[in-house]
Amino acid sequence: MGGRIASLLLDELHASTTVAAGVCLGYPFHPLGKPAQLRTHHLIDLSAPCLIFQGERDAMGRQDEVEVYSMSSAVTLQWIPDGDHSFSPRKRSGRTEEQNLCLAVQHVHSFLDSVCC
Repeated sequence: MGGRIASLLLDELHASTTVAAGVCLGYPFHPLGKPAQLRTHHLIDLSAPCLIFQGERDAMGRQDEVEVYSMSSAVTLQWIPDGDHSFSPRKRSGRTEEQNLCLAVQHVHSFLDSVCC
């Protein structure tokens, strides 16, 4: 629940200038096996910049599910190729977990440069 809790607190911390932006490495858009129970309501009104990384195959929010959710323009989604909730790809994808983690680091760096500098 780290990404969810962080995003719930983000606007409050951003308003007090304690935090410039948020980065969530995986977000539980819904409980496992319960895609109708969305945990996205607060993301609609989020005003602080927030980057959410999500594995394309994450069981708590696959790409085909999440792309239709309503979210604030302050929220940026970055998809991790063939990743699960831990960003691990399947062997047959030809990707490695290390490649996916490196991709995440590169995007975090670019995102923080864009909101902080």
